Amino acid sequence: MGKRDYEGVVYGMRLSSGSLWTLPITLAVSKDEAGELKEGEDVALLDSTGEPVGLLSLEEKFGYDKKEEAWNVYKTDEERHPGVEYLYRRGDTLLGGKVKLMRREPLPSRFETYRLDPKETREVFQQRGWRTVVGFQTRNPIHRSHEYLQKCALELMDGLLIHPLVGKTKLDDIPSEVRLRCYEVLVEHYFPKERVLLSVFPGAMRYAGPREAVFHALVRKNYGCTHFIVGRDAAGVGGYYGPYDAWDLFGRFGREELDITPLFFSETFYCRRCDAVASTKTCPHDSGDHVTLSGTRVRELLGQGEALPEEFTRPEVSEVLGEW
Repeated sequence: MGKRDYEGVVYGMRLSSGSLWTLPITLAVSKDEAGELKEGEDVALLDSTGEPVGLLSLEEKFGYDKKEEAWNVYKTDEERHPGVEYLYRRGDTLLGGKVKLMRREPLPSRFETYRLDPKETREVFQQRGWRTVVGFQTRNPIHRSHEYLQKCALELMDGLLIHPLVGKTKLDDIPSEVRLRCYEVLVEHYFPKERVLLSVFPGAMRYAGPREAVFHALVRKNYGCTHFIVGRDAAGVGGYYGPYDAWDLFGRFGREELDITPLFFSETFYCRRCDAVASTKTCPHDSGDHVTLSGTRVRELLGQGEALPEEFTRPEVSEVLGEW
């Protein structure tokens, strides 16, 4: 992004064209590096091994206020927030201009089968005759509550895109290779395969809460989804956002500019008395009958070699996590 787009997104969630966009997409370098670059020239973009993957036609260099970006995008300037911590570690000068792809930086071989561009997923949807497609964003293994949300949505839609994020996440998140295996066994044993597409989203997680939830929806629109599941504390982290703040932000935008329909689901759980996954909208029983596990508790059980309760996750998923 150039300066006009960057400021429009940070302060107003819109590009200079007026189009809705909620997260800044920037390339930051140090002041010394920026001093060696000239507008109008091409700048090589390198991968982690130093090999070129693209060219940036440099149009402008500009400084930016990291605290302003933090407060506007993340609603906090605390460095313990993983998105803010990453922001503060970046360079002080942003480079703007058009990018030309030279070659793709390969994903780990485990993911290549599942890497589909937006054009490719739209083609799959068309081939399968799906007119309505619901997307599900995840950075965690799919537990019974997630499965419940997906299947509720699938009752209404022609198809489901399970689209896990496999880019950079917090260090304590479960590795993407392990998560992918969880998705595979779940689709294999518990979903109608002809109505589900499993693909990977090669983006990084920013933990920007409401803004990132809208961003994830806009991206899935480009992949061809007509609907998008928005659950509790979507894209949140560490109590920085209210559980349903994302719903409020979605409500600020009209259907015509989102061009994708959010499906809002409140927190779900397994109820022993209902003998089913439910939510407070459908279950009349108190919390003592509900089975919920925090991420910390899940890691404790796995670390002790114990299987996760079947009310919480499918045994096949528990087995994959236990092996990890």
